Amino acid sequence: MGTLIVFSFLAVFAIAIVVSGIKIIKQSESMVIERLGRYHRTLNSGFNVIIPILDKPREIAVRVSQVGMHGEMLTLFRYRDRIDLREAVYDFPKQNVITRDNVGTEINALIYFQVIDPLKAVYEIENLPQAIEKLTQTTLRNVIGELDLDETLTSRDTINSKLRIILDEATNKWGVKVNRVELQDINPPRDIREAMEKQMRAERDRRARILEAEGLKRAQILEAEGAKESDINRAEGQKQAEILRAEGSAQAKVRIAQAEAEAIEKIAQSIAKDNPVAATHYLIAQKYLETLQTMTEGDKAKTIYLPYEATGVLSSLGGIKDLLTNNQ
Repeated sequence: MGTLIVFSFLAVFAIAIVVSGIKIIKQSESMVIERLGRYHRTLNSGFNVIIPILDKPREIAVRVSQVGMHGEMLTLFRYRDRIDLREAVYDFPKQNVITRDNVGTEINALIYFQVIDPLKAVYEIENLPQAIEKLTQTTLRNVIGELDLDETLTSRDTINSKLRIILDEATNKWGVKVNRVELQDINPPRDIREAMEKQMRAERDRRARILEAEGLKRAQILEAEGAKESDINRAEGQKQAEILRAEGSAQAKVRIAQAEAEAIEKIAQSIAKDNPVAATHYLIAQKYLETLQTMTEGDKAKTIYLPYEATGVLSSLGGIKDLLTNNQ
């Protein structure tokens, strides 16, 4: 009976040893195997077999977050025998940095990195997550210390790019690839924020006044140009009207002269073929009569003084009457 128990115990022990020698590695994971304390090989994803007791996995430190008793977030470091090859992100707590113009500022950052060489990540650094965190903090202090506060607030992309390059070069010997670095919050002191808000408000007011003044100036310029063009067009129109009026008056005078000439010619042809003097008397009498009609127009024309030569006009009219009677 005792022998059966011993054999059963040995069988269970042998099965446990065999099972412990079987390692199934998940996708995107790796395991570093040491034999008798020295590096032996790296296990990749899939089914793997090691020699129990002689072969042993080498553990690596990992960073985990845990909620504390009072609701605060705690960062802990634990050791695991499997190395995660996926991209990881670390959210570092806020830290105080000083800018070039001696302004204390709180900044927290995110870093995205990936283990690309498990062997270096295990043997080149004792605590990889802590080393990355401390390196990021010190590098961030150095980069921010070279910039003024205004440059820090407006140059996030530049700071992110510079941090990524520096961290990638520093962590390359640890078998780590830094893919991206992001600054989350940049919080200057309260008095600095209030002063910056006042400055920005004053700058907005100044730009608003400048825009208003430029708009008023532009409106006045356009109004003056419109008045100028209106005056030019009005003067041009008056000029054209005067020209047309003068041309019309000239043409009217020409037509009147032509009509008078034709009238004189017809009168001379009709009644003064053998007596030219009668035609002259006729024209003179006609002009006198037209002038007399003009003088008698209006309400104020009460008294009319006939010149001495009016008797000549009357005699001319009498001659014209005799001439017309004879012609009849």
